Amino acid sequence: MDEREWLAQRFEENRSHLRAVAYRMLGSLTEADDAVQESWLRLSRADTDDIENLVGWLTTIVGRVCLDMLRSRRARREDPLEAQVTEPALDPEDGADPEHQALLADSVGLALLVVLETLDPAERLAFVLHDMFAVPFEEIAPIVDRSPAAARQLASRARRRVQGVNTPPAPDLTRQRQVVEAFLTAARGGDFDALVAVLDPDVVARSYAADRPGASTVLRGATAVARQALTFAQFAKSAEPALVDGSPGVVADRGKPGYRVMSFGFSDEGFTDGGFADAVITEIEVITDPARLGALDLVLLDA
Repeated sequence: MDEREWLAQRFEENRSHLRAVAYRMLGSLTEADDAVQESWLRLSRADTDDIENLVGWLTTIVGRVCLDMLRSRRARREDPLEAQVTEPALDPEDGADPEHQALLADSVGLALLVVLETLDPAERLAFVLHDMFAVPFEEIAPIVDRSPAAARQLASRARRRVQGVNTPPAPDLTRQRQVVEAFLTAARGGDFDALVAVLDPDVVARSYAADRPGASTVLRGATAVARQALTFAQFAKSAEPALVDGSPGVVADRGKPGYRVMSFGFSDEGFTDGGFADAVITEIEVITDPARLGALDLVLLDA
């Protein structure tokens, strides 16, 4: 058996798994089959010598394909779900195993598909891969071009929607903005202790630079991050409040070449009814890489 035959055999062994992932992502068996076929084409063209976990690699690839399809669907402002989930998808004449198709459709009810269709593509991918297929956030993160912590937040937001819980109410968002403002005030004033007070002990800070696309510098721990934040004074002075991918953040030097964005991750446990407690910022990202900046959803807020 040559390498291509071996790959084809391994792919067929995992076709059902890949089809299940794609169906949950796309809500259509027809599109799921297209995504699986595209995954095979990518596998057949890939250098497989360095692939240690073929199932994981294929899951990642079909996830990327589905994410591209969902984004393309939204870009064309299509809304195919109503038609697709009611189509006679379980046609035994289409060459697929009807028993497998029935099990697949039964496992994802119409109500869930409707909810999934309302999610942002990145949220849907994070939720489907992690909650339905136990893919670690470390593997999901590069697919959605986020950090693992940010991918975790995507899945968390999707989970609340799927469980019938609305997104966090305005008071929570307000308190998050208060934490960001407290962080900026401390950075502007060079107040080390105040910076530590709004940081989780295990906070992670990442910086994505323009001169190293795709690469990041990582700091861990409140002490290290607070020390670095003391160098953000100039950044903090020009910072404007914004929503960055739906969460409170800031934009500095807006409208100028080389503008920067700072996004934050928060620990829900850090919030109380009376305001915010210590150690609520769990993640900070400073982004200057144009490619990443262009992929962000930015909404400026009133100061």
